[in-house]
Parts: sequence; C-alpha cells; structure tokens
Amino acid sequence: MSGCGWVGFSVGSPSRRQRLDAYLGTPLRMDLESYFARVGFVSVSSALPPPTLSTLQALTAAHTRAIPFENLDVLLGRVIDLDVDAVFAKLVTARRGGYCFEQNGLLLAVLRALGFVVAPLSARVRWQRPRDSIPPRTHMLLRVEIDGESYLTDVGLGGMSLTGPLRLLADVVQPTPHEPRRLVREGPLWFHQVLLGSTWHDVAELTLEEMPEIDRVLANWFTNAHPQSHFKNRLLVARSHNDGGRSTLLNSDWTRRFCDGRSVTTRVPGPEALLALLSAEFGLSFPAGTRFNCLALEW
Repeated sequence: MSGCGWVGFSVGSPSRRQRLDAYLGTPLRMDLESYFARVGFVSVSSALPPPTLSTLQALTAAHTRAIPFENLDVLLGRVIDLDVDAVFAKLVTARRGGYCFEQNGLLLAVLRALGFVVAPLSARVRWQRPRDSIPPRTHMLLRVEIDGESYLTDVGLGGMSLTGPLRLLADVVQPTPHEPRRLVREGPLWFHQVLLGSTWHDVAELTLEEMPEIDRVLANWFTNAHPQSHFKNRLLVARSHNDGGRSTLLNSDWTRRFCDGRSVTTRVPGPEALLALLSAEFGLSFPAGTRFNCLALEW
C-alpha cells in the first residue's frame, strides 16, 4: 500500500493543531500529511484518524513496513539526535530509518498528537541473549491506553519489531500480522516473547517503568557512542513486508524470512553490492563510495 489520501483533510479543533505543533514542531498539515505519506497510511475519511485501537493497529503495521530499522549513522560516525524535529527530518523527510529512540520517538509524537494517551517505557533487549546475562536497559517502547485497556507497541526492535500492538495481559497468545506473541510475567518483570516454529523466544524484558527524556538521552549516548555498544560493532537493517515476512541484514548476511517459516540467507559480496541492496530492499540511498565502519564486515 502506498500513497496518501490526506491532502486537504480537516485539521479538526485548535487543540489538536496545538498538540501536533508542540510535538512535531512544524505546521500540522505538512507534518501529518508527510508522515502518513511516508508510511503509506490511508484513511477512509477526510478527518484526522481517531485515537482508537484500529488506528494504532494500522499505524504500527504501516510504520514497520515503510521505515526500516537501521544503525547506519552510528557506523558513519554521526551523532544520533533525538530532538523530534531532527528525527522527523531524518526518518520522514530524508526517508531514512533509525533505531528504537528514533522510531518509537517519532511514533510517540504522532500518537500523542492524534489524542492517544501514550508513555515511553524502558526495556532490556533479550533477543538471542540467555536469561543469565544482563543486557543494558537501552531500549524504549510505548504503552498506549485505549478505552480502559493498556497496549504495548514497539516499532523499533529490528527484525523483531511489532507489526501489531499487544494487550498488556500475561500468558495470552496474541496474533499479529507476522509472528504470534505473548507477554509472560515473572514477579516484577514482564517478558515479551515471540513464537518461531514451536519455540518461544524472549524479545525484551521490561518492568513497565516509564523512561523520561533524560534516561533516553543517556541510553542513546551509550548505544550511539560507547565502544561496547553492539550498534558500534554490527551493521543492522530490518523491515517487515505485507506478506507476513521480513528482511534483515546483519553485517554481510541478508536474510529474507517468509510467513511459512522458511528463510533464505544471501551473503553480500562487497561494499558496492551492499549499497545496491540497501537501496533496492530497504529504500535507503547512500552516495557511491560510502563505507560503513564495521569490523564485522568482511571487506
């Protein structure tokens, strides 16, 4: 799905205009239309979409299909700016991707502007990590309140990003447009898990503690600059597909995973082939000759 049916929509009440101006920093009509066009979100109405579960579901799915997860600016030695204007300029205007603070930060701003009650939560990423390890709390996801129910959405978790929100309920298998998910509660901890084949895997660990701006700034510094950050040592790109599959790029290995569980992995042979793949598969364009400073790359 592509395009946007929002040209000339009604901007609604002044309070909604003021909320969007406050969160996105530029005129309402320009920002919402640009974001919706970027993610391919089309409404059946000319009015702003209401803060409902169906809107949250549609935006979560559209965002993960259109805006790839990626850490390429980290490998290019660029500072990741979390100011909402900078995030909007990068992910929407420049048609780039980003990691959790950028991805979920942008969605946070859009959801709040549309009237959702939403808060950023902190988490630890546990994907492909054993339970006896303690990864840093350097992940952010979103808690959204709708009609007295709490939902989690997370468009910034790489190849495991949610394509549909989860109700905040323990031990209930929940379908998404991609893999089945569940939330498991163990004392004060909640574990977000994904079902692959017949096995449940941890994706993230959280306590439902909110993540204020200063904590996001500190965690972003670690992921962006600390030499032990995995974003400094691995090239990561991912996006979801309409057919229930996903594409992921880990260093020089490009994997296309299909909805029936099959996967095909192809080795990227060199730096120019990498640039071509980034453009063709993920919509990320870089000048010829661009090189990413990543020791895990074989070239």
